Amino acid sequence: MTETIVVTDYDFPDLSIESSVLEDADVELRGEYARTPEEVIDTARGADALLVQYAEITEAVFEALPDVRAVGRYGIGVDSIDVDAAAAHGVPVVNVPDYCIEEVPTHTLGLLLACVRKIPKYDRAIKGGEWDWTAGKPIHRVTGATLGLVGFGKLPRRLIDLVEGFDLDVLVYDPYVDAEKIEAAGAEKVGLDDLLGRSRYVSIHAPLTDETRHLIDADALDRMREDAILVNTARGPLVDAEALFEAVEAGDIAGAGLDVLPEEPPSDPPLDHDAIVYTPHVAFYSEASEETMRRTVTEDVLGILRGEPPRNPVNDPVDGGD
Repeated sequence: MTETIVVTDYDFPDLSIESSVLEDADVELRGEYARTPEEVIDTARGADALLVQYAEITEAVFEALPDVRAVGRYGIGVDSIDVDAAAAHGVPVVNVPDYCIEEVPTHTLGLLLACVRKIPKYDRAIKGGEWDWTAGKPIHRVTGATLGLVGFGKLPRRLIDLVEGFDLDVLVYDPYVDAEKIEAAGAEKVGLDDLLGRSRYVSIHAPLTDETRHLIDADALDRMREDAILVNTARGPLVDAEALFEAVEAGDIAGAGLDVLPEEPPSDPPLDHDAIVYTPHVAFYSEASEETMRRTVTEDVLGILRGEPPRNPVNDPVDGGD
């Protein structure tokens, strides 16, 4: 009997990688462009599994699509999927936790250096006919500064490796990681207030949960140094964007590098300010990482349909199910 995998939404040029994984399987692959739960329900009826990029998968989806036996998320974060509801319906959810270990830390460092060295500002000035090295003053030396990491998963640990040559003091706030593990990586475990007060550079790497939403709010920004630069390559809602823009405009912090925003794409252009560098949620991307992500999650979902245990589970349908 032919099974059906529905790709709820995607911004890839095609589904050739997924098709190549399923080439020898008795599986129909169907691509849709559904983002809301209602759109997913309307377009994925009869599906045995879902591959999800940005679509919101709520409890209502699992109620309406009882044939779904697996959900795969293109990426690391699963904040758009109700994983507890999936578990309660006996549905494993899988992600791809390791596909962009090189890309995100590299992009984070790129944003940080672009902010510190005022590279976008100089670029715009030269293209506008201006040649003035003083236009970016003041610029501070990177070497010997303090870097604060909010979250300490695989990506920030790799970032520590990348900045080794800059001789930075590294602080870490992560209540779920032991101090010994952080110290073994050459960093110091501290509280969030301490990190914000001491760090010239603050890089966000926490998952988005109810607990971490607006973790960096107006009060947190007020505790940061005036020469601080904030970089966010994790999830937009971790930072109160309006409070951040106000802090930058007021000169309360020196700048920000943002790969993520609370609304993507934003309905209104975000603050146009020389001290803020934006990229369009691209930190995950290289040709190699994209192929790995798509191939890995498709293979995992196919394996589940064949009765194999999930490789990268993020929930436990055995304990959570009926």
